[in-house]
Amino acid sequence: MKDINPRAKLGKNIQIGNFSTIGPDVEIGERVCIGNNVTIYAGTVIGEDVRIDDNTVIGKQPMRAVTSAISAMDSLEPVRIGKACIIGTGVVIYRGCQIGDECLVADLATIREHVIIGNKTIIGRNVAIENHCRVGDYCKLETNSYITAWSDLGDFVFIAPGVITSNDNFAGRSQKRFQHFKGVTVKDGGRIGANATVLPGRTIEEQGFAAAGAVVTRDVPARTIVVGSPAKVLRPVPADQLLSSEVSNK
Repeated sequence: MKDINPRAKLGKNIQIGNFSTIGPDVEIGERVCIGNNVTIYAGTVIGEDVRIDDNTVIGKQPMRAVTSAISAMDSLEPVRIGKACIIGTGVVIYRGCQIGDECLVADLATIREHVIIGNKTIIGRNVAIENHCRVGDYCKLETNSYITAWSDLGDFVFIAPGVITSNDNFAGRSQKRFQHFKGVTVKDGGRIGANATVLPGRTIEEQGFAAAGAVVTRDVPARTIVVGSPAKVLRPVPADQLLSSEVSNK
C-alpha cells in the first residue's frame, strides 16, 4: 500500500516501499529507491539515483515553542536533495533544507530548516544540524555531533564524534541572549576532535585543529593545534596533515 499524490512527478525505474507517502508537487528523479513508511512532503525535489531508507521524513515543517528564540514561522522553500545521495533510516530533514550531490546522511540524523549542505559530505549517525547553518563540500560530521544554529562550516571540515557547539553565551537566562545568538565558524580544512566543546561565536581558522576534549573559548589560529580546557596552543599542525592546495581547490 502506497499513498502517491497524483500531482507528484516520478521518474523512471523508481522503487517505493510499503506505507510510504509522497505529497503533491514532489519531483523524484530516475532510479530512486524509497524504503518503507517514508514520508515526502509537498514540493520536495529529489535527484536521480538517490536511496532513502525506511521511516525517514523529508520536508517536515518546523515546530517552535512560544518561548523559542525564534518564534516567527517564515515561509520555507521545499527540500532539495541532489543526485546519488543516500539518506538513512529514521532521518528527519526539515523543509527549507538543501543537500548537494553524492552526500550520505546516516541513520537518525536530523537536519533543520535553512540548512545548506554541499557536495560529497557525510552526515553521521544521530548528528543534529540546527537551523541557519551551512556545511561545505567534502565534510565529515561523525556520530552524535551537534552543530548549533547559525554555524558555518567550510569545505573539508572534520567533526569527530560527540562534538558540541553552542550559540548562547547567556545560557537562556537573559533577554540579551535574543540579540547575541551566534554559532561557530570552522573554515576550510578545520578539525574538531572527539568530545570537544566550542563556545558561541568562536572561529577555527583554516586547517586549525581543536584536539579531543578541548573547550574552545578563543579563536583557533590557522594550521595550529589547541588542547585543554580552556584550549591553549600546543603546536603547529604537522605538515603531513595539511591539505594540499590541489585538494582544497576541488
